[in-house]
Amino acid sequence: MKHRIEHPRGVSVARVLVETLTIPALLFLGLLFSFPMAFHQPQPHHAKLVIAGPAVESKVDTALARQHPGGFDVTAVTDAGAARRAVLDRDAVAGFAAKGRHAVLYVAKANGAALEQALTQGFTQLAAHNHQKLTVTDVAPTVSKDGLGTTLVYFGIAWNVPGYILATTLLRAVTFNRRKKLITIACVAGLFSLAGFLVGAGLGFFPNDPAALAIAFLLTTAVATFSLGMAPFVKHFFPLAGLGLYIVLSVPSSGLVPVPLLPRFFQGLHAVMPLGNAVDALRGVLYFDDAGVLRPVLVLCAWITAGTVLLGLDAWRHHRMAAGRSAQDEPEDIPEPPVEDPSVEAPAPTALPVHPHHFGEPLPMLEGTVRDGEHQPVRHAAVTVMDAGGRQLVRTTTNAHGEYAVTGLPEEYISVVVSSPGRDPLVHRKLLQSGVAVRADFTLHDRHTRTSVPATAQHLDLEHARHGS
Repeated sequence: MKHRIEHPRGVSVARVLVETLTIPALLFLGLLFSFPMAFHQPQPHHAKLVIAGPAVESKVDTALARQHPGGFDVTAVTDAGAARRAVLDRDAVAGFAAKGRHAVLYVAKANGAALEQALTQGFTQLAAHNHQKLTVTDVAPTVSKDGLGTTLVYFGIAWNVPGYILATTLLRAVTFNRRKKLITIACVAGLFSLAGFLVGAGLGFFPNDPAALAIAFLLTTAVATFSLGMAPFVKHFFPLAGLGLYIVLSVPSSGLVPVPLLPRFFQGLHAVMPLGNAVDALRGVLYFDDAGVLRPVLVLCAWITAGTVLLGLDAWRHHRMAAGRSAQDEPEDIPEPPVEDPSVEAPAPTALPVHPHHFGEPLPMLEGTVRDGEHQPVRHAAVTVMDAGGRQLVRTTTNAHGEYAVTGLPEEYISVVVSSPGRDPLVHRKLLQSGVAVRADFTLHDRHTRTSVPATAQHLDLEHARHGS
């Protein structure tokens, strides 16, 4: 005997494919265009240079404009000392001073070895053309284990991407309200920053300056907080938004290729993305005596603030939704709890097996037991959860012990309809809120033995049962 398999109707194969492939396709295109554009044959774009002496500045500017149109922004300073200070203060990526047959180029390897090499090569040719001997002076050398000047970017990525992953895992922590989630972010960020600093400084990958701890903490906190805040607004596009922000846009603009060698688009991204600003701040505290640290620190704080504001907006939105329904009549067995710090909604309503929680499994937001009039468990009772508008969210059945569990429900009033053959259906209305695992237990009476109930409650139960069927 053949069994016929029923396929769901109303959803075409094309629509399923589009919904399934949209995020991978967009991520593929983002990676395909962003990384090659940023890393292939980097050239200087508006790199800031200072030249000692107006007369020399005019000649150098003309020569560089001819060799690299739009590559350098040249400014004159008074003398060689001022040119050197401009590099140390991070007002310029290089300083040049020439006197007679001798010329000096001030660079900073901490800005990236690729930039230092490009500048050295260009000014060597310029000095040779003017019959001068060029001396290259590195005013901010890196540690010996950071020969390319990019190690801080790698540590930045280690503090950046896990912040996004932390936010995704906290979305599953339905028993945590927003306050607990923010505390968790702060604790994990502190742990990650300490561990990364101990590894980096202990193994000699960067100087032992504890100020780097604060930058690392701000980076992880900024990424995790903003990700958690944007989740309820971008909804199903959360993976695309997170990977797009913290991989596709952040890594090419991070400073892995020195920023003055990046196209203008990625230079603009570098100015606003948390990873790029964290790398700038780390370079400032570790190699430039805190020069240029304030602005990137403020940008990181702005990301944290934006994430906190988004969390507050989502809490306010849920508060208004719950307050708008608070005037509706509730069954007597359902108290109306205060709405405080609703949590970010889980990805989708899902029925869960009832067993002791295992590591990594989602936690139930709603659970309960269904019994009969003799207090015995009712097996295979139908449990239907509906939103405030009567739309079915999820449907499941009780196990051998009369138990059920559901997660991924919205933070609002929901109706739980329970029915079983030969018994009168019942409806409970529950308010789901942050950090609270709600129970809805039922006692189903046989239709011929059920005791009388108040007319209003009976009418409510039958109306909800009718909508749920």
